[in-house]
Amino acid sequence: MENKCAPDVEARKDIRSWSAILAGYRQPDTVRSIIEIVITVVPFAACWALAAIAAMNGWWWGLLLTIPAAGFLVRLFILQHDCGHGALFGRRNANDWTGRVIGILTLTPYDYWRRTHAVHHATAGDLDRRGIGDVKTLTVREYQALPWHGRASYRLYRHPAVMFGLGPAWLFICQYRLPFGLMRAGVQPWASTVATNVGIALPVVGLIWMLGIGPFLMVQLPITLMAATAGVWLFYVQHQFEETHWSEGESWHFQSAALHGSSHYALPLILRWFTGNIGIHHVHHLASRIPFYRLPQVLVDHPELRDMSRITLLQSLRCVKLALWDEQAKRLVSFGEAQAAA
Repeated sequence: MENKCAPDVEARKDIRSWSAILAGYRQPDTVRSIIEIVITVVPFAACWALAAIAAMNGWWWGLLLTIPAAGFLVRLFILQHDCGHGALFGRRNANDWTGRVIGILTLTPYDYWRRTHAVHHATAGDLDRRGIGDVKTLTVREYQALPWHGRASYRLYRHPAVMFGLGPAWLFICQYRLPFGLMRAGVQPWASTVATNVGIALPVVGLIWMLGIGPFLMVQLPITLMAATAGVWLFYVQHQFEETHWSEGESWHFQSAALHGSSHYALPLILRWFTGNIGIHHVHHLASRIPFYRLPQVLVDHPELRDMSRITLLQSLRCVKLALWDEQAKRLVSFGEAQAAA
């Protein structure tokens, strides 16, 4: 994980100036945004339909199409994500209604998710404001102060089989059916989840009636599970890397948390396309209204950002073991490292 450019950048440009610098990239291109939707929705629908035909006819090799379909579903989530930031279109209504419709495909209640995600952006890296829209992260001291069953519970939560297996399935299939965390936050979170649930139920019932429950589940379940796991993995790596940034109280600053607490996940080109450049996450957190298709241009124009908090695909695999924030060392550590230092 490379962060070697950070001191030089801060010496030449005040970190707070980045918001102003990046404001010039915020203007969306409506035609480009529509094209991005079309080239994602159409192949997703085609892969889904062909996989369903294969399942109905017993052509099991055809179910391999669920793999690219899951990739397109991840990309649809990124489009929905940009809508939530007001980045895909210039008009609020266009963003919101596009996001709500896509949310039916991604099983994500748009308005509820947008609200929790806004909290994530506003509090990322703040030890005093954890708990909504983030991956639960304890400090070494907090973990060591827990009773044995509390430590066991946290270790279970952080286990890869839960974090990237059971967790994504629970999040998208179950948890998003109710506005957890915003139960008492007014009507909108409830309206969002209920409307999305109805929007999901109608095509599901129709497709089961047309295809049968067996073929439907053989297609939809792997697509949902693969896309959900990929989405959670991306979110994890974007903030749970060794040299990430956590602070508290007056020492927490939005720009520092955004620039140093979010990674630049340098993926191969094909994966960058399917993930909508969301790996350029440090830039996204600094200026969330930049459309996803303009993020690469930021790195071209400001090459000093390329190596900041940069993580390759291979390096990201090492992030799985990280689980605790070491307040003294100012880095994420594994359970083993925390125990050895105790």
